[in-house]
Amino acid sequence: MSDTRRRVKVYTLNEDRQWDDRGTGHVSSTFVERLRGISLLVRAESDGSLLLESKISPNTAYQKQQDTLIVWSEADNYDLALSFQEKAGCDEIWERICQVQGRDPALDITQDPIDESEEERFEEIPETSHLVELPPCEQSRLEEIADLVTSVLSSPIRREKLALALMTEGYIKKLLGLFRVCEEVDNREGLHHLYEIVRGVLFLNKAALFEVMFSDDCIMDVVGCLEYDPALVQPKRHREFLTKTAKFKEVIPITDSELRQKIHQTYRVQYIQDIILPTPSVFEENFLSTLTSFIFFNKVEIVSMLQEDEKFLTEVFAQLTDEATEDSKRRELVNFVKEFCAFSQTLQPQNRDAFFKTLANLGILPALEIVMGMDDLQVRAAATDIFSYLVEFSPSMVREFVMQEPQQTDDDVLLINVVIKQMICDSDPELGGAVQLMGLLRTLIDPENMLASTNKTEKTEFLSFFYKYCMHVLTAPLLANTAHDKNSKDLQEGSTKVNPVCPDNFQTAQLLALILELLTFCVEHHTYHIKTYIMNKDLLRRVLVLMNSKHTFLALCALRFMRRIIGLKDEYYNRYIIKGNLFEPVINALLDNGTRYNLLNSAIIELFEFIKVEDIKSLIAHIVDNFYKALESIEYVQTFKGLKGRYEQEKDRQSQRLNRYRRDARSLDEDEELWFNDDDDDDDGEAVEKRMGDDFSDSYGKYMEAKKGAANGANGANNNGKAAAIPPASPAVTPNNSSASSVKTVPLPATPVVKTALVGLVDYPDDEDEDEDEEEEDQSPRKRPRLSS
Repeated sequence: MSDTRRRVKVYTLNEDRQWDDRGTGHVSSTFVERLRGISLLVRAESDGSLLLESKISPNTAYQKQQDTLIVWSEADNYDLALSFQEKAGCDEIWERICQVQGRDPALDITQDPIDESEEERFEEIPETSHLVELPPCEQSRLEEIADLVTSVLSSPIRREKLALALMTEGYIKKLLGLFRVCEEVDNREGLHHLYEIVRGVLFLNKAALFEVMFSDDCIMDVVGCLEYDPALVQPKRHREFLTKTAKFKEVIPITDSELRQKIHQTYRVQYIQDIILPTPSVFEENFLSTLTSFIFFNKVEIVSMLQEDEKFLTEVFAQLTDEATEDSKRRELVNFVKEFCAFSQTLQPQNRDAFFKTLANLGILPALEIVMGMDDLQVRAAATDIFSYLVEFSPSMVREFVMQEPQQTDDDVLLINVVIKQMICDSDPELGGAVQLMGLLRTLIDPENMLASTNKTEKTEFLSFFYKYCMHVLTAPLLANTAHDKNSKDLQEGSTKVNPVCPDNFQTAQLLALILELLTFCVEHHTYHIKTYIMNKDLLRRVLVLMNSKHTFLALCALRFMRRIIGLKDEYYNRYIIKGNLFEPVINALLDNGTRYNLLNSAIIELFEFIKVEDIKSLIAHIVDNFYKALESIEYVQTFKGLKGRYEQEKDRQSQRLNRYRRDARSLDEDEELWFNDDDDDDDGEAVEKRMGDDFSDSYGKYMEAKKGAANGANGANNNGKAAAIPPASPAVTPNNSSASSVKTVPLPATPVVKTALVGLVDYPDDEDEDEDEEEEDQSPRKRPRLSS
């Protein structure tokens, strides 16, 4: 099994017409009793398991490609390939296959692939069994040759016959010689026919023909033929581009001539496929599958040969990170590594693992950290592409590297901070690079790809690292553009803007939208870390400043951030929103939007509809108490009336619950006094925090009932409904008042309590009149600008 001649990789063609690597092993040909015939067996070199067992059928068409590949189809849409490490091993197995089928090993194809329907036609028309007769290769016969090549493309049988004829007579080289003659005498008609001929030969889809056409002495003539498309007034100058414009740059000299030739060939064939040949029609889309495979296996071979040359890659990275390296040289080095990584995408997963591990060991990440911080836009763009390959391959590898950095570097040059700064400073008006970088950052901070099995602490450690060293860099533009939010409290009462500071620049607005998208992702996936950050920075208030932006998409991003927070139904967030009166900018935006039925209108209403449907009691109470007057005129949806209904239902439920325990009217004052006394006994931070988190707590309901009774006992005294909602821990309550005076000594119109209370306030419609409204407005200047209008 140590014989490298028989060492092979097994490939199968998937539905996307891409080759999947099934493993590496050693091939043999032997008689298999179960299959009753000579079969190809491949056993894995790792554990000896059977990777392939395929009987050599007399009717199967085998093809030998590029001296080290054998390709065949075993069933409909099931193509197989053996890629040999050495040509000698490929030749041995090929001879064995030809021996079983009784074919000449000198040919590169053993059978004509014929499906059943065509086999019947083949039997009905015996004359098609003869080889296609090619006209003499002369200028006067070019039209006839072109018609022949074009006519066979619709029949797989005739394509096979023509391919065999072209290979056996050395016809391709004769045609290319004729091309040179036609070009010298400017025989434009003949050149147009040669275009049709060469294009048709490519569509024959035969690897053996490609080997001839893409050899060093033929490929430029093939490109020359394809310049003379009859549909063009003037021929294209593809050869001039390939020989003069496209220069082969050896960033580090390549000593292996075979590798250099393979790189040249692959570039030129890729150019033919991507640039010269027109986009194939539905009828033609499978005609170039072998050309795609040809390029694919060439790239696999190039990557393998470069990867094995450790001296070459070591020199590449040494020069890339050397400060003495010239800018132009470094640009070429970065572009080489980028293309190297792009080629690696042809590798199968296990080979790609080895490839990126090799790059990691050579120091790809420290090198990227240096080049991504450079001023050269081309270098930064190429480095970003390389970084994207690494993140896509292994986010954990990148995270492990960046977490080791703080011990040895400043925050400003951390790799992730370099990426964030490049995102923030993207000069593209459409922020194409910033969008790409934002996607990479989201992948890196996504807990879903932080596998607990490999590193149980990766999630905790990396998120702690990110919020400590990187989050302030990410949010800096957001905080800078909302820096004057604190001044909004000091605006004059007549102001029509909550905050006049808002980014009007489209590019800045786009950047802030990207940052908000990332922060919204954090709210959904990071819970504790982002919650702490939002509370400490009062981040939601700063974000809601952007509701004033003239760019609707940015206002929607700010709203989406708040919607995601509310969607968590977390009482810590709810208390934070209530305490900061953070619904005000949202409702102002709704009112400013007027009667326009647009996305902003729908998104805001959906936010309140969610609160209603999910019955988030603390938020419902806060909204109804503080904003219902401004919202009750909105009747084209039932959302706000529904909120009020929910609120009344909860109030009634709490009243009924209290009634079940009430003994008689005379004990009412005693119950109320007990309620006050209990609250004062618990007036420490932890107890208050717990009480503030309860939705319409029992004590709150009991107090509301007591207040109602007191109002009736006072013969309809004019008490302010808003002031009834005094928090349990109100400093205005004296703990040891007598039962007869406890209610009377409470200062009911306590506006400061309204501003700081975290429990929803209660309005009684029958207690409201115009005088009370005016009094409320005087005591609540914060809500005045638009909500009171």
